[in-house]
Amino acid sequence: MPSSTRKGVPKDPELADLFFKDDPEDVFCDLHEIGHGSFGAVYFARNLYSNEVVAIKKMSYNGKQTTEKWQDIIKEVKFLGQLRHPNTIEYKGCYLKDNTAWLVMEYCLGSASDLLEVHKKPLQELEIAAITHGALLGLAYLHSHNMIHRDVKAGNILLTELGQVKLADFGSASIASPANSFVGTPYWMAPEVILAMDEGQYEGKVDIWSLGITCIELAERKPPLFNMNAMSALYHIAQNDSPTLQSNEWSDPFRSFVDYCLLKIPQDRPSSGELLRHDFVRRERSPRILIDLIQRTKDAVRELDNLQYRKMKKILYQEKHNGPMGESQEEEEDSEAASCKMNSLGSNHSIPSTSVSTGSRSSSVNSMQEVLDDSCSDVTTMHPQDYSSTLESSPHTKKAEPSVQLGGRAPQGHPARVRRSSSDKSSQAQNYKNQSAFATIKSASLLGDPSRSTSMSRKSELREQMSGYKRMRRQHQKQLIALENKLKAEMDEHRLKLQKEETQANNAYIELEKLPKRHAVHSEKEMKTALTDEKKFQQQIVAQ
Repeated sequence: MPSSTRKGVPKDPELADLFFKDDPEDVFCDLHEIGHGSFGAVYFARNLYSNEVVAIKKMSYNGKQTTEKWQDIIKEVKFLGQLRHPNTIEYKGCYLKDNTAWLVMEYCLGSASDLLEVHKKPLQELEIAAITHGALLGLAYLHSHNMIHRDVKAGNILLTELGQVKLADFGSASIASPANSFVGTPYWMAPEVILAMDEGQYEGKVDIWSLGITCIELAERKPPLFNMNAMSALYHIAQNDSPTLQSNEWSDPFRSFVDYCLLKIPQDRPSSGELLRHDFVRRERSPRILIDLIQRTKDAVRELDNLQYRKMKKILYQEKHNGPMGESQEEEEDSEAASCKMNSLGSNHSIPSTSVSTGSRSSSVNSMQEVLDDSCSDVTTMHPQDYSSTLESSPHTKKAEPSVQLGGRAPQGHPARVRRSSSDKSSQAQNYKNQSAFATIKSASLLGDPSRSTSMSRKSELREQMSGYKRMRRQHQKQLIALENKLKAEMDEHRLKLQKEETQANNAYIELEKLPKRHAVHSEKEMKTALTDEKKFQQQIVAQ
């Protein structure tokens, strides 16, 4: 583990080569939190020297389980350093500062999960095929190098500005195959991973199972068994039949692809290379299908952001002239905005994508800025000196799975709907304006969605369940080992007794075989003695 010397650079030369020696705060600026999880947080940032936009994953190795955290960081850094493929996230280096590792990676627009979250409906089949094909290319690369991702899901499949699909979040990945660790996200976990503690090891085909579950997630907006708690889901995955696509509207190649991915026996499951030859991913589609999907998403997000701004402006105007708005009025505003949102998203396309643009400012941010500039004369109660809240001070936490992705996420510039004061509204409006320096295609109208707190609570509960399940598994494994040792000792004892009894039985058999011979010898000897005595007796009689 590194010492606490300047910049936390490890003394071990071999480990020191894994990290840049510069102070990351001198290299990167404009850091804004865009994601959060049990590992730490993910930030949007800009390289001061190259002006490149990057994503930075900060992981602390301080506090409890310091050694384990440090080993996890070393493992992930080494893993990322080996990746060289267009369908895996590009790793740019790692820095150490104040007992925190800064993992720097390329910046992506967002994940396939973000697409579902924005649009509230499944993707089209060709869009799913394009995303699946890109993910398969990345998995084929990993598997060809005996690596296992172990956490494939829509949230860990990212998209770039040019529609490139990237596998991300290798915190659970294994650098060697086969493996036997119980890691991953429960609903996407393959049966052999769940049973690995009891029944041995698994290989890269666990990623194929997770990809099949991801296809269902993209087609139905959530994975199978998602309404169950984690432990129940794990039991069902291990013990019950494989899930399938529920709707009959999907094509036979798609249904066949999912069924192949979800074959229960790993040996029957196809490899990533074999799946690349499947009709589902080879079917003809436009090379711009994902670029068009992203563009439609930007258009939809612009509409949502304009609606959200008009709502905010109306609230500010209402408070200026009539005092604070009551809860019933706010609920009416929310229902009106929801109705407008549904109208704006009512096209026949699935346009879900919510994240941050790697290029210049996104259309949604520009549109928000334009509306703010055009209407600044209406909001006369707000002055520059009153803007106390900035992008850096606003919360940027996004909901996270037990295993958190590394994609572009949007800053959460306003909280869930509560009774607000005028100053709070002013701070929120300034947050929107300050976002012009922070490119994002995630709708501001979704950032304060009250359902997010419920989702965060669910995910926190899920992490607790997983921790409890892992503890239970470890206890069960210890008890199982103790029972096996006890039974083994008893077996050894019984084996010794049996061997002793077998020896005694053999000895008795040998003695039994010898007994007739001894009896015959003894009888013969007695007969000879009797004959001799008889002859002597006859001789004595004759002599007399």
